[in-house]
Amino acid sequence: MAFGLARRELRPRVPLRPGEGDRSHLTSLEGLAALSLDALSSVAYGPEAIVLVLVTAGTGALDATLPVTLVIAGLLAVLVVSYGQVIAVHPDGGGSYAVAKRNLGPRTSYLAAASLVVDYVLTVTVSLAAGAASLASAFPSLGPHLLELCLGGLALLTAVNLRGVAESARVLMLPTALFVVGIFGIVVLGLVRSHPAAVVGTAQPVHATGTLGILLLLKAFSSGCSALTGVEAIANGVPAFREPRVRRAQRTELMLGALLGLMLIGLAVLIRRDHVAPRGGVTVLAQLTAGAYGTGWPYYVTNLVVTLALALAANTSFGGLPVLMSLLAKDHRLPHLFGLRTERPVYRWGVGALAVLAALLLIAVDADTHRMLPLFAIGVFIGFTISQIGLVLHWARERPHGWLRRALLNGLGAVLTSVAGVVLLASKFAEGAWVVVVAIPLLMLLFSRIQRYYTAVARELGLGEVPPPVRLTDSLVIVPVGEISKVTQLALTAARSLGHEVVAVAVHGEPDRTRALQESWARWEPGVRLDVIDSPQRSLVQPIVDYVRRSAKDGRQIAVLIPEVEPRHRRYQILQNQRGLLLAAALRARTDVVVCVVPYRLDL
Repeated sequence: MAFGLARRELRPRVPLRPGEGDRSHLTSLEGLAALSLDALSSVAYGPEAIVLVLVTAGTGALDATLPVTLVIAGLLAVLVVSYGQVIAVHPDGGGSYAVAKRNLGPRTSYLAAASLVVDYVLTVTVSLAAGAASLASAFPSLGPHLLELCLGGLALLTAVNLRGVAESARVLMLPTALFVVGIFGIVVLGLVRSHPAAVVGTAQPVHATGTLGILLLLKAFSSGCSALTGVEAIANGVPAFREPRVRRAQRTELMLGALLGLMLIGLAVLIRRDHVAPRGGVTVLAQLTAGAYGTGWPYYVTNLVVTLALALAANTSFGGLPVLMSLLAKDHRLPHLFGLRTERPVYRWGVGALAVLAALLLIAVDADTHRMLPLFAIGVFIGFTISQIGLVLHWARERPHGWLRRALLNGLGAVLTSVAGVVLLASKFAEGAWVVVVAIPLLMLLFSRIQRYYTAVARELGLGEVPPPVRLTDSLVIVPVGEISKVTQLALTAARSLGHEVVAVAVHGEPDRTRALQESWARWEPGVRLDVIDSPQRSLVQPIVDYVRRSAKDGRQIAVLIPEVEPRHRRYQILQNQRGLLLAAALRARTDVVVCVVPYRLDL
């Protein structure tokens, strides 16, 4: 037996609360569930966006779906490698914002941060709206209640994320696995079958309004790039991973890229082979599902899983935006409260802000997916392009081994994402993309003004400077009293321990009550002077404020100690008068004295 060593089972253990300890951070698989479902679920609308553009040149143009998808998959590979580099260079998270701040200057970092904020909010709203619309397609009676469904899902996600990112990741692991299995099942069974097992939806006439040319292919490419939204979320949320964070985050990024690329290419092969064109009442993915599984129970189960995945894809933003907002708060570009983190660990102010912004946007557009889609990818492409350009400058400055190869790769990615962004903005400007053009500069202005304020505050407070020596001055503690009681005794005891001189101040408008108080005070003899202020109007706050102002004129340090009765049970709180709190608020607003509240806690 080893002396001094306790057996493991005998060691005292303190149970961890939900979200505490290293288990509150993500493993690679949990990170894939918590931060990647947005990107993975985009296969539900990315291929359809390509088809909707190409079909304007006739059903024959659908053969171009696969080449366009292969180019998008190539861009996806470039982005995955690039964001792996971002993770290594900026392990504190922030993604394109961190890259821009270090390599491109403050204004470009404002642009990156604003585009990320817009993207994260739209990720929540588009995912919830698309999920609700998909559910209503299976159950038409839910059609009139899309907004209620979205707000209910938003409330549920907010509650789950307030418990901690790790808990939400565990909740999302099963839906993510079912979604991936369902999509790969569509691809494998669809390729095995020589023709679709079933056809759903109503046929729609196809009227060619253009020809298949470079411009149309560029529009199809830019629209299909909506399938790349969410690829950056892992780089933004690196601090949420367990140690070694960089390695786990990079592994998660690679898993995301492999799964998303295979799903996109597989669906594109099916679309090209079966010439899947838009049909009434169903999505392109629903047609592919029916072609693979038929219209039996697997068809309905797969559609429900897709609906659930689209709704839960909003969780990507809850994992990424609060971390980004905490970084902005540390850089003095957002209020500092967004940098506060609970022990869970959760950035609750960031989670709450995201929930409020998403709810307002959903209400403004009445949960209509098509009204938000033109806004969706603009912010993503801005972030992509900034991160690629920033990395090119980083490699050129640092020049590590193989830097030229890395710089060329990032430069190619910057060209592709900038072209996609410009084409998408030009083609969708009148359809609502102009909102992003307005919102992003306003956010940049907000970040700039907040940073300017904090800079001015730091200058006025002399932060980083050696302050003058501390001066010792006489102090006066003023205690407002109403009558003699245990509350008064507690307040005066506390006051006498704080200052050189203590004075009790009472405000009365009736001579009889004033005389009775003075007589009781003389009998009690607390060793504290009592000043009574006559107030015929029976006003309490203003006479004491005036008294404090007069006392502060001689340059003494003044403190006002306000006793406040606090019941143990909140239901009795409303029965107490709130004069103490009102007086404290008035003194803080109108004077520069120290204001303290002394609670007297009741047993009731």
